[in-house]
Amino acid sequence: MSDHLTVVDHPLVQHKLTLMRDKGTSTAGFRRLLRELTQLLAYEITREMPLTTTTIDTPMEEMEAPILAGKKLALVSILRAGNGMLDGVLELIPSARVGFVGLYRDEETLQPVQYYFKAPEGLKDRMVIAVDPMLATGNSSAAAIDLLKEAGANDIRFLCLLASPEGVARMKDLHPDVPIVTASLDRELNDKGYILPGLGDAGDRMFGTK
Repeated sequence: MSDHLTVVDHPLVQHKLTLMRDKGTSTAGFRRLLRELTQLLAYEITREMPLTTTTIDTPMEEMEAPILAGKKLALVSILRAGNGMLDGVLELIPSARVGFVGLYRDEETLQPVQYYFKAPEGLKDRMVIAVDPMLATGNSSAAAIDLLKEAGANDIRFLCLLASPEGVARMKDLHPDVPIVTASLDRELNDKGYILPGLGDAGDRMFGTK
């Protein structure tokens, strides 16, 4: 993935995203769509996972067959909304290791404040996928990537549902080596740091909170 930003324009991705944006979609429906949409995006972000071969017996004959190489993938959820994307990727790659970055946004400064960080061992030998439904200001995402790099990660990708131009620009400025995969590059941020047209607060819609 050489481009810094990949917008996945597959018809199923765009259809499911439209249903998620609709404010009439239920909490249960939102969660189901998030899982399905994350799986579709995960196909794109894992496209360059390294392969090796192993010898197997098919019902017909012995063959050298492709299999994933190296250490298990690491998935890192940016709490809390990132947790809604974990299941979708784990259904595809159940052996992945999982980590968590806890950041909340100061409503006055819009800057991220860290409250939790736990990552799998051996990050320097793993492909690391950080997940968060929204790339808004980019401040929390960039801070999470900082923590992962400090922990040794050097092959990091960022997976989100929606991105703002401001967030993409900030990530490119601070972490130009981290490709972003998203379902949509939306128009802009409002003065509260929310993406427009967006889909509201992903965490609130996922967990039924306000």
